[in-house]
Amino acid sequence: MRGRDEESGEFLGPSRSQRRRDALDVLELAKALVELTPAQMSRVPVPESTIPHIEDTRRITSNIARKRQLAFLAKQMRKLDEAELQAMRDALDEKSDASRAEAAALHRVEAWRTKLLEDGDAALAELLDLHPDADRQRLRQLVRNALDERKRNKPPRAFRELFRELRAVMLGTPADEDSDGSDIEFDDSDE
Repeated sequence: MRGRDEESGEFLGPSRSQRRRDALDVLELAKALVELTPAQMSRVPVPESTIPHIEDTRRITSNIARKRQLAFLAKQMRKLDEAELQAMRDALDEKSDASRAEAAALHRVEAWRTKLLEDGDAALAELLDLHPDADRQRLRQLVRNALDERKRNKPPRAFRELFRELRAVMLGTPADEDSDGSDIEFDDSDE
């Protein structure tokens, strides 16, 4: 029983329903933390006392035992301050916003690749107006090779290379080198 304040008649604490909603929110937060990779986990401000419980939950594969361990993790997390819980929620929200922005950027690159393959030189001129530092000759060659691959039903090597090149131009990420080893330098000094 939470009781009432005798002077004002107001309830002293949160209702049972509110406490249950809060507990379910913490349980959802616990589920999200367990699903993170270790690299993602390092970006979330998780208290040291909670990390072993998260790792234990990850290790368990049995459905019922995992559910029970997840409930125990949520119980331990409910002992934390609201500020700590909110900091974890905020870090997870930033991660999801960043991943959405990254996905949108990759969709723009994909749309440009499609536009280049369909419209040819007109689309290339438009792209070069937006990104004057792009290599016109390289892009034209990749478009030509991708169309040739498509016509001959060959594996889409140039198609993928065009995507990497566009990503490098539009997003500033370095284009992946060919994996044939031609860019590797060998040290012949000990022969």
